[in-house]
Amino acid sequence: MDNNTYTFTMLDGGDGTLRIEKTPVDDGMRPWGHSDLEFSINNPKMNEQTNHLWKYNEDKILKDIQDYVTSTYGSHYCGHNQEYKGIQTIDLMAAKDLATGFCQANILKYGSRYGDKDGRNKRDLLKVIHYAMLLLHFDGHYSRQNNGLTEFR
Repeated sequence: MDNNTYTFTMLDGGDGTLRIEKTPVDDGMRPWGHSDLEFSINNPKMNEQTNHLWKYNEDKILKDIQDYVTSTYGSHYCGHNQEYKGIQTIDLMAAKDLATGFCQANILKYGSRYGDKDGRNKRDLLKVIHYAMLLLHFDGHYSRQNNGLTEFR
């Protein structure tokens, strides 16, 4: 193993590996370019337990969703100055109690344009799913208590 790969033991006793890579990203959103840290966790035991139940590519879809959501934390959705780097547009909406309506409107926007703008664009569906996830949060179905993070309020 190289210096970027670490082994770990899961609580269920399964072994896994964590790989950390810093890679340049050209996502077209920042003309000056940037680098992202990428974390890959491999736990073969977990994959064995779930993948045999799924037959509609759910594992691949969840990976695509995870990759898309992660990309929003380092893109044009965040502040560019160091002191505002962790603040996203949705945080400003939440500060004004507009986040749930904003999420619902974006679910409708990206859902209704699917198939019309840029054809059957997978990215539009990923946005629908991401805004639905945010709506679950802002409507109180999940909380951020005790995870060390705070919202912009």
